Amino acid sequence: MHADLLFTGGPVLTPEGRTATAVAVTGDRITAVGRAEVRELAGPRTEVVDLAGRLLLPGFQDAHVHPVPAGLELSRCDLSGATTAEDTVAAVRAYADAHPERKWILGGGWSMEAFAGGIPTKELLDAVVPDRPVYLPNRDHHGAWVNSRALELAGIDRHTPDPADGRIERDASGEPGGTLQEGAMQLVGRLTPAATPADRLAALLHAQRHLHALGITAWQDALIGDFLGMDDPAEAYRTAAREGTLTARVRGALWWDRERGAEQIPELVARRDALSQGRFRAGTVKLMLDGVAENHTAALLDPYLDRCGCATANRGKSFIDPERLPAFVTELDALGFQCHFHALGDRAVRDALDAVEAARDANGPSDTRPHLAHLQVVHPDDVPRFARLGATANIQPLWAAHEPQMDELTIPFLGPERTAWQYPFAALLRSGARLAAGSDWPVSSPDPLQGVHVAVNRVEPGGSRPVFLPDERLALADALTAYTAGSAYVNHLDDTGRVAAGALADLVVLDRDPFAGPPEAIAETAVALTYVGGERVFAAG
Repeated sequence: MHADLLFTGGPVLTPEGRTATAVAVTGDRITAVGRAEVRELAGPRTEVVDLAGRLLLPGFQDAHVHPVPAGLELSRCDLSGATTAEDTVAAVRAYADAHPERKWILGGGWSMEAFAGGIPTKELLDAVVPDRPVYLPNRDHHGAWVNSRALELAGIDRHTPDPADGRIERDASGEPGGTLQEGAMQLVGRLTPAATPADRLAALLHAQRHLHALGITAWQDALIGDFLGMDDPAEAYRTAAREGTLTARVRGALWWDRERGAEQIPELVARRDALSQGRFRAGTVKLMLDGVAENHTAALLDPYLDRCGCATANRGKSFIDPERLPAFVTELDALGFQCHFHALGDRAVRDALDAVEAARDANGPSDTRPHLAHLQVVHPDDVPRFARLGATANIQPLWAAHEPQMDELTIPFLGPERTAWQYPFAALLRSGARLAAGSDWPVSSPDPLQGVHVAVNRVEPGGSRPVFLPDERLALADALTAYTAGSAYVNHLDDTGRVAAGALADLVVLDRDPFAGPPEAIAETAVALTYVGGERVFAAG
């Protein structure tokens, strides 16, 4: 039988290494992998792709991403390109001036390091948008910048208490300063107008095009539900799956409402059944255990330090009661749900692993494939527990580098010992843990090759700062495996993530072979072609 699609003339990354030079595809599956003999499968109707020395590998998969919010931010006040306070404020002014019809100024993506202490003020926004409410989440979506009009509409003043899961930043007199952290975001976020179903669907399809252009063929959406003013993407996925416009394969992580308990589990079961169709499956539950280190809400075993290096009374926040968490996870595991943990601080990581261990003890071995995302600070005692418990380490490699947010807002408040525990990619791999990889886009770039660059070099692309914890660098093959087979595993897409006969033909062709160049040039690599099930979904112009 002749192949429908034939790749030849370049290295192919297989589970055995770069040993093949040709791949045949028939229908939606790979039918042969080898060398010159595979070219015999070419027929008069076979599309032949000359790799010309470029690398063919499995399609990338993002194990933790938020495409719909990212797509919406791209169509709103997008601040992701601004690096200074002045540039950020100028971008807000330009957007507001260009959209006088908008009743709210929405968008986000600003960088904490652009502002003193990572905390912008309402006065900066009042100067450029005095008459309309402004609500702009920061890059990591754990804080929001608002103006006086938004605070007024929400009824937030000096007497408003901090919510249990958040903080209202205040000026020296006690007045709200204009930055809302974590759960306090919802005080204003709940008032913002929701995007229409058409807006959310358009955002999903726009994001999908962008992800395909980066070689991404599948992903896990890390938040299917309502949270802090973010629009629930569930209906957009269901519509796209039903209409056949969802060309990617997507695993949805249903949001665990941290203000409730086990009574929500039957609702999650119902949502799983109602939403799963076509290329979208909602078999995961997302449990956000803590915040982020930059605003001191990541849950730590020992307290944060102050600017003088002295211990404070703050150990961060646990958004889900650690004493109740094991029971929740055990019940979810028994029902066949995968648990996807946001665990950034070492206390949150330990709480997640304790919960997984409780589920294993109660239910026995299972194929639910729990995974812990972010893993900024991991106590060395917990590193070997990942492999023992079968918990995947879901890494966001772009964050593992010296950059202003790390150097100015994190390291001074962790101290040298905990700084050395950050993003222990190589230690986890050496211990036998499985690595998956993702971006958390729109928090950071969804480009897997940028992430691979940092995983291998522990330096930002084009960066001049020192290598960040050089012993934690990964080999190129291991970093690529995390973005392919590792993420395919947590996405329960066992027919993907590898170039092998019988696997689905989810493939990407790069514009070069990054193995042939120096590690510091990995980020210069780009995607030339992307295929899902043998169908081309992107070709570089």
